[in-house]
Amino acid sequence: MENNRKEQERAELHRTIWNMANDLRGSVDGWDFKQYVLGMLFYRYISENITAYINAGEWEAGNTEFDYAKLSDEEAEQAREDLVRTKGFFILPSELFENVRARAKDDENLNETLKKVFSNIEKSAQGTESEDDFKGLFDDIDVNSNKLGNTVAKRNEKLVKLLNSVGEMKLGDYKDNTIDAFGDAYEFLMGMYASNAGKSGGEYYTPQEVSELLTHLTLVGKTEVNKVYDPACGSGSLLLKFAKILGKENVRQGFFGQEINITTYNLCRINMFLHDIDFDKFDIALGDTLTDPQHWDDEPFEAIVSNPPYSIKWKGDSDPILINDPRFSPAGVLAPRSKADLAFIMHSLSWLAPNGTAAIVCFPGVLYRGGAEKKIRQYLIDNNYIDCIIQLPDNLFFGTSIATCIMVLKKSKSENSTLFIDASKEFVKVTNNNKLTQENIETILNAFKNRKDIEHFAKLVPNSEIAKQEYNLSVSNYVEKEDTREKIDIKKLNAEIEEIVAREQILREEIDKIIAEIEVDK
Repeated sequence: MENNRKEQERAELHRTIWNMANDLRGSVDGWDFKQYVLGMLFYRYISENITAYINAGEWEAGNTEFDYAKLSDEEAEQAREDLVRTKGFFILPSELFENVRARAKDDENLNETLKKVFSNIEKSAQGTESEDDFKGLFDDIDVNSNKLGNTVAKRNEKLVKLLNSVGEMKLGDYKDNTIDAFGDAYEFLMGMYASNAGKSGGEYYTPQEVSELLTHLTLVGKTEVNKVYDPACGSGSLLLKFAKILGKENVRQGFFGQEINITTYNLCRINMFLHDIDFDKFDIALGDTLTDPQHWDDEPFEAIVSNPPYSIKWKGDSDPILINDPRFSPAGVLAPRSKADLAFIMHSLSWLAPNGTAAIVCFPGVLYRGGAEKKIRQYLIDNNYIDCIIQLPDNLFFGTSIATCIMVLKKSKSENSTLFIDASKEFVKVTNNNKLTQENIETILNAFKNRKDIEHFAKLVPNSEIAKQEYNLSVSNYVEKEDTREKIDIKKLNAEIEEIVAREQILREEIDKIIAEIEVDK
């Protein structure tokens, strides 16, 4: 039942986005189109969020006919200060999505109206605790772009269509949706348009099923955590899985992340708001996590999840300061300049709480390559920080067919061994990609929890054995693949060969007889 509802919601969302794409096709590049759709989605939901909040308070007080959207701006101004303090922002009734949309068709200056509205929303947070959370949120929605049309009239025509399409989305109460509507829209738009854009430097959107697995791996034995952190948070889908699975109230001190791409950084902050995460419960920072980390004052974190960009370049040993950085120095060596993967691992380990768990998606090469990467693996194994390595199926991520792995880190292990799980066959085929089902996720999690040997699937290996294997962490090194080739009975085969040889001899003799008779007849 739940799955049916989920697929219905997803289909509705995708259908609406596709219709919008058709309306704007030929004028707006796909990558830019994504920003407009997600920006309008945010505008709609932030409007509905504040309206629902104010209405609920009035209805509880007995004023059941009250509707904030119908209030005058003058009357609404009285509540500005309190609303900014509690919600972090303020929107005048006249500037709510539904009211701007209702007037849009007849508004000759719609582009300027929207520009002013977006600016006013940002300005409402200036000088308050929420200022950093709202600053620049609408920067990627250029309502005066020639991409929308070469005249004001044409641009406004497109904007009217956008407002109507987003307004007509039948998604019900956002908080009650079984899918991450915003994240799902992001993923769908990536699939539609981003065959090249958005995956520069090894960046790939994390499928929601993989996000769910990563989240559950860090939550084994826990019903709450102090803080959740993602050092390469993208649009925030990994962080938000904790709100879905645990409940946001059980992430006691909030959600933390850092993102280097400003557009994606804006998306992440928007995504937090859309999931009703209060501005004082998240801290998303902009910048390079490896060289300019922004959360020194917030670590350690009890749960860390991440799908960092695969094998991107970083400063590494070209910056003499980094080898003395407390995050990297314990290993005595830095990740190669051309492959920052293990730098993210060392960073995550450093900021992990003693009672915490980190689950990081890894490129397979980091598990077996030599040089500096081997030395870092040696440090991790010799100090018993690696809890588990999980081999995932190939073709899970949009835009790459690479079979990735998950590295699970802990600082307080009770045994000096590492669990290896071969989950490469745990998937179903969906169109062009593979997908983890709930059953697949449960199978992996059960093996992770039980830490028992399962033939062809899981193997608990003493770290001393890993040392003998030159610190090679490839799952195939420890979990024997099932031989699916047809088994051959040698005795039976030999008997069949003998029978064939005997028949061949009889045939030869018969042929010789026929030839002899022919020669006599001559």
